[in-house]
Amino acid sequence: MKLSKAFIPTLKEVPADAITASHVLMLRSGMVRMLSAGIYSFLPLGYRVVQNITSIIREEMNAIGAQEFHLPALNPREIWEETNRVAAFGDTMFHIKNLNRDYVLAPTHEEIMTYHARNQITSYKEMPQIWYQIQTKFRNEARPRSGVIRGRQFLMKDAYSFDSSWENLDKSYALHDKAYRNIFNRCGIKYFIVGASSGAMGGTGSEEFMVKSDAGEDTVAYCEKCGYAANVEVATSVVAPIARDAVSEELKEISTPNVKSIDELCAFLKIDETQCAKSRVYIFDEKPILILITGNEEVNETKLEKLLGGSIRPAHPEELKEITGADAGSIGPVGYKGRIIADNKLKGRNNLYSGANKNDYHLGGVDFTRDIKNIEYADVRIVEAEEGCPNCGEKLGVFTSIELGHIFKLGTKYSAAMGATFLDENGKDNPIIMGSYGIGCERVMACYIEQHHDEHGIIWEKALAPYHIQLLGLNMKKQEVAEESEKIYNELLGSGYEVLFDDRTDAQAGFKFKDADLMGMPLQVIVGDKKLKEQKVEVKIRKTGERFDVDIDKVIAWVKEYFEKN
Repeated sequence: MKLSKAFIPTLKEVPADAITASHVLMLRSGMVRMLSAGIYSFLPLGYRVVQNITSIIREEMNAIGAQEFHLPALNPREIWEETNRVAAFGDTMFHIKNLNRDYVLAPTHEEIMTYHARNQITSYKEMPQIWYQIQTKFRNEARPRSGVIRGRQFLMKDAYSFDSSWENLDKSYALHDKAYRNIFNRCGIKYFIVGASSGAMGGTGSEEFMVKSDAGEDTVAYCEKCGYAANVEVATSVVAPIARDAVSEELKEISTPNVKSIDELCAFLKIDETQCAKSRVYIFDEKPILILITGNEEVNETKLEKLLGGSIRPAHPEELKEITGADAGSIGPVGYKGRIIADNKLKGRNNLYSGANKNDYHLGGVDFTRDIKNIEYADVRIVEAEEGCPNCGEKLGVFTSIELGHIFKLGTKYSAAMGATFLDENGKDNPIIMGSYGIGCERVMACYIEQHHDEHGIIWEKALAPYHIQLLGLNMKKQEVAEESEKIYNELLGSGYEVLFDDRTDAQAGFKFKDADLMGMPLQVIVGDKKLKEQKVEVKIRKTGERFDVDIDKVIAWVKEYFEKN
């Protein structure tokens, strides 16, 4: 492609709304443009990268026997109602009303794949099946950010396995695990794998393929020593218990006017936050539950939902007064009539401070053993950095990451709800056993850029590069430069390389060099009149910055040797 004819609108300045490296560089290099918050147009340069990514995905999915579908993004709402996921997705699902029928824009495709399996698969003999597609998805993100990393419209590879036994599901899951490793390795991305929550997708076994990044929307606990890794939604840790004091103080009511937060209470009473039991009220199965955690720690709502076996929500401010007799900031366990669950860190503790269930008052000397009846203990807190690894005891790191891919063992969640069954060897009707496996295609591009850039721009490797080579004619107004550049361009194309030829006659050499480094093709072949006098051209390796003078008649051989080694 000749740059004089190409639509690659590069930018010299960093856009004000772009913060992450990938977002900045995708905009500056002319790969994407924002149409609306969380909605991006992929321009020709960026779409070539998307095509390279999806090509790698297709090759690896086809290698495990997967078959490609293309399903509609516009779905009848009633199919989604069969699994109650309209309610589960809530406001993140886009809805469309057309005359007398309701539709949704699919955020994923479990229901639609299950619909087709229900109508076609009738016997164990017809399984296993692995079906996949690469399709646009829609989620009404409340706060789209970081460019294409978290958008409202995005391209996703989603795959689904259909098996007749749990043992065969394990095999399908393992096939996808291997395929994902191959995909991300081929794309040149450094990743790690964590245990995760399935969230609105449901299911049992679940792993996320993650990339460490400040641009991430997920938080991960990771152990450098043994490799333990888990999303903080499910991560556990080893924390030394705080022993009971030898003597329990008497329970006493303390006036604490206008004290609402743990920090305010600690400052008012001159105590440490580890002496405080913070109360949160959640609604489960239409009944309130009081949750207790230490100081400023946070309740892990995913762990709590797993413990309770269903969805929860925080109690609304107007409900708290009715449930406890007080507003938020003055709530506590002593005298509370309902179910109480305390985090394990609080087990058997005494001489604690908590709300008194009376506005502007707290209690001191709270003894969980003496003052609270029928209290339950469980791991309901979010893991924090420096706590012990549950596997080896070393200190955990906690950092943000980007989710590249997610694999789930769905089991029978969708097939049972939608009546997708098969006859087994004994003629017995059973729900199909399913798995679900997703990759964010545009996230692969963003994660690659997050890991492969410098102060000048992107650094592509061949697998994902929009072009293999950027050919720069430094003074195209000179006949010998123009003729030799054109000749090398045609020879490179004839040898099977993708080439972006900067043939602009009105651009100075400095601008061409800056654009070439910004766009970041693996190799730059530079044709200038000074080198041509020696019958040479210059070749620059973008990744290392190394430069080589190469005889004109050996350029193709040099490029071929380089790509064979890299």
